[in-house]
Amino acid sequence: MSTIQEGIILNSDKTLSFGNYEVTEKIKVTDFNVDGNIYKIRTHNEVTRLSKNGNLLLETVPGATIHNLFIKDKETTFLAEGLGDTLITLELEPNTNYSLFINDVNIDKIKTNLSGKINFSTTLSKDPQQIKVEKHI
Repeated sequence: MSTIQEGIILNSDKTLSFGNYEVTEKIKVTDFNVDGNIYKIRTHNEVTRLSKNGNLLLETVPGATIHNLFIKDKETTFLAEGLGDTLITLELEPNTNYSLFINDVNIDKIKTNLSGKINFSTTLSKDPQQIKVEKHI
């Protein structure tokens, strides 16, 4: 796949793609409006951070490119590409149990903290990994 030169784009399937882990100078987009929600992206080789309406949605350290971010009540999916070991932080529903899948392999069960954040690490490459976080019912 490829990095997102514009910082963030809305795909034809209504998913978001964002991030550019190849640049050293920050790319910032502050008022990306999708259906009344305001997204802010900051990305470069050290960090990629996406906020929605002022709240963290997804962050990677170091920077990464996220393709086809799809968020529903019970499931979040996206493709991630980057270079090497990467810490990914997602903000979901507080104090809730989720299952983490990477390339369709159930990696772990994770519980969000009181602010709704989960953290996990994976090794990224230019070959995107499919990541799915599924809420336990």
